[in-house]
Amino acid sequence: MKTIIVIIMLLFTFHFLSAQETGNAQSIHIIDCPTAASLNRGSFLTGLYAYDQGGIMGMLAVGVTDRIMFGISYGGTNLIGTGPVDWNPQVGVNIRYRLIHEHYTIPAVSIGYDNQGKGAYVDSLKRYQEKSKGLYVAASKSFRFLGTSALHGGVNYSFERADGDKDINAFLGVEKSINEEVGLFAEYDLAVNDNTGQSIGSGKGYLHAGLKWSFQGRLNLDFIWKNILKNDRGTSHSGRVIRISYIEYF
Repeated sequence: MKTIIVIIMLLFTFHFLSAQETGNAQSIHIIDCPTAASLNRGSFLTGLYAYDQGGIMGMLAVGVTDRIMFGISYGGTNLIGTGPVDWNPQVGVNIRYRLIHEHYTIPAVSIGYDNQGKGAYVDSLKRYQEKSKGLYVAASKSFRFLGTSALHGGVNYSFERADGDKDINAFLGVEKSINEEVGLFAEYDLAVNDNTGQSIGSGKGYLHAGLKWSFQGRLNLDFIWKNILKNDRGTSHSGRVIRISYIEYF
């Protein structure tokens, strides 16, 4: 199954390459995986991420320069519902530096660090349900093909290793606009660092997809279908997530 998904996404890549045109992939994350894009200097992004188990996470990111972006995030589960709130153990930190700007034949390339995982924090394993990316390198290339399209990929090394799985991981994703307001996106995290020992993952990898609605390029509302392959051990369901974000300038 994992090989089939990678092949399908690579076919998308070759299809897009036939209509290559210079551009910029503006999303700083596909869904959970980073892109090589960065916020413009003097801009900031704020958002809310609502997920299962009554979880809510707040996010704030700032474009320090046209190459450097810095962000923080914090949240917890059971914020919606009854009973005590289970807060994340620490504030998430995300810093990104764009090494190479995108050109006609060259993708944008960024390096970064992100210690914010997704889903509930599992105290016994000292990790999030989906591990944080840790150190990563990401590449992005945008195209004109019946609208705007973007291809992303990268590798990462997570520092959430108490489950015994310390492998280097890889991810890839695509974005495709339908019109100036609505777009589709999908990502596949191979999760090779989450399939042995006491890992939560069962070896299928994490496949997510969603629909994005953007109002004047600033207010974004994402409807996301998560864990389509039902990768978690002992779990027979996928999940639905809503993400709201807003970009403004100082």
